[in-house]
Amino acid sequence: MPCDMTHPLLVFDLDGTLAETAPDLVSTLNQVLAEIGIAPVSYDSARAMVGGGARLMIERALTHAGVLLPKPKIDRMFDDFLAHYDAHIADASTLFPGVIAALDRFEAAGWRFAVCTNKICKSSVLLLKALGVADRFAAICGKDTFPVSKPDARALLQTIEKAGGHRDTSVMVGDSKTDIETAQNANVPVVAVDFGYSDHPVAPYKPNRVISHFDALWDAVADIGTARSFPARSAP
Repeated sequence: MPCDMTHPLLVFDLDGTLAETAPDLVSTLNQVLAEIGIAPVSYDSARAMVGGGARLMIERALTHAGVLLPKPKIDRMFDDFLAHYDAHIADASTLFPGVIAALDRFEAAGWRFAVCTNKICKSSVLLLKALGVADRFAAICGKDTFPVSKPDARALLQTIEKAGGHRDTSVMVGDSKTDIETAQNANVPVVAVDFGYSDHPVAPYKPNRVISHFDALWDAVADIGTARSFPARSAP
């Protein structure tokens, strides 16, 4: 799809940014741990392990439990994780408050949307369909969509291209150091939410803006836009 400079683009991370997915991810993690005889991880501890993809979550849980496993065993746990998770993709997952209203407002002003996540693409699409918003995104790109993944700048830049956008009129929205560094590596401005799955406060990573609710996203992007050109940015 050719770049369309008349339609600015918001590129969202998924877990911890658009959606509160920790309940289903933690449940799945503890299921696969139980299958090999490892005690469950507490919800608060496991929630902090979310954000880098399922395999990293498993590896973090094993480290937390003081268990060292060979790669083939972790590979099997990963496959089991995906099978169970996809079957329970939105049992308890929800969009964060204000997401729909924010999408409506930006869309009415001419913006398009994409997802750039380190979640597997199939699971990402399943989740967004279950939450009723998959058709609102021009591209949904996961860890396995491209040969590279976040924080490699190419993951974001190729997502922008796939969505028909342009770097100069795009903004990243994420919840973690990885998202912020991805945007910075790609020379794309980034808004960080402070309610996601970062294990440290996001402000020290120097995103362009930090918000605590999606109701604040419009003004945050407008502030960024004072230094960049965002067509069709006026309020509907």
